[in-house]
Amino acid sequence: MATTADLFRAAVENSDPAGLDDLFTDDVRFYSPVKFTPFEGKPMVLGLFGVLLRTFEDFRYVGALDGTAETSTDGAEAPSDILIFRATVNGKQIHGIDLLQFDEAGKIKEFTVMVRPLSAVQTLSDAVLAGLVADGLVPAPN
Repeated sequence: MATTADLFRAAVENSDPAGLDDLFTDDVRFYSPVKFTPFEGKPMVLGLFGVLLRTFEDFRYVGALDGTAETSTDGAEAPSDILIFRATVNGKQIHGIDLLQFDEAGKIKEFTVMVRPLSAVQTLSDAVLAGLVADGLVPAPN
């Protein structure tokens, strides 16, 4: 039987944002490497994933780990999976991890992305901000 992490991975690898809809809690929090506060709520997180799936080039998962980790929301330990990825954004090679943390029903309640190197973080930040503005999810910066 496919786990939530398996379904998430398949949706991302197939650039299928609709496949993500049932995988998140309504109050999911997405912790970005470029924003101090999380993106909150399923509509915002799904919109962000729409942008991310368009932004990453040559995206591929190259490994996975599972276990438990303390959540940022309540400090409780939750079942967690880490998916290790590589991708390109505007010519910059990115190496990163997706940390998925699950609620009791197995849905993703917290999602944290970490990427390296710093130059790729900035390139990714600029590209995602442009996509969020273009999709009307955030206002254009002044």
